[in-house]
Amino acid sequence: MGNSESIISIVDLQMSYGSKKVLKGINLEIPRGQIIGYIGTNGAGKSTTIKIMLGILDGYTGKVEILGQDISNGSVEYKKKIGYVPELADIYENLTAYEYIAFLGEIYGLEEEKLIEKAKKLMGLFGMEGVINSRISSYSKGMKQKLLIICSLIHNPEILFFDEPLSGLDANSVMVFKEVMRSLANNGKTIFYSSHIMDVVEKVSDRILLLNDGQVVADGSFEELNNNQKEGSLEEIFNQLTGFNEHAKIAKEFVSLVCEV
Repeated sequence: MGNSESIISIVDLQMSYGSKKVLKGINLEIPRGQIIGYIGTNGAGKSTTIKIMLGILDGYTGKVEILGQDISNGSVEYKKKIGYVPELADIYENLTAYEYIAFLGEIYGLEEEKLIEKAKKLMGLFGMEGVINSRISSYSKGMKQKLLIICSLIHNPEILFFDEPLSGLDANSVMVFKEVMRSLANNGKTIFYSSHIMDVVEKVSDRILLLNDGQVVADGSFEELNNNQKEGSLEEIFNQLTGFNEHAKIAKEFVSLVCEV
């Protein structure tokens, strides 16, 4: 599980968009080497929290420290130690993978020759041999996703934010990626894993944080949450804590409309 050093510390994090309060006092201590399953309904505040930690959003109140540094001072130094796969990525599709990776290397101040050598090997392990000089626009959705994962890891970051990272991946790549995450955590990397696919979150996470209406309503391992809630799967725990139990009724109505003559 890594040591107990706190790599992310959040105290009373609050954020509003106009009169709408999105985060209502988040408090978190995240040690090194954990896989954090970060889940919640749409609009619960997950993306807002992550964007604040990435330094993309400001205007919040409270304190956010990453790698021991208060991020409100505007320093970008800590960002060099973060990797990010967003749910919807803007990727420069008119570039080749080589050009895109070289561009990222410049941003991170990495030596191009070593970087490209590393990227080629990583692409090979993901079954993408020989396409580093192809334009990204020619890639399938799964290939683009693999490239995004590789790019998030290329600079050997300390903290990783994965938002629906399995989107578009084939079954074999999903298995490889799950093993990669576990191995990264064993190497002291801290991973925020956000997904709506509950059974994957349940299986890969050391600790699960459930955000509902801007507040953390559950925090613990799957076993701890299961013991507390006396429910079976993470999906059932999620539905119980977010108050959503209409799925069967809605599905029935939906199908009756579809099958209407």
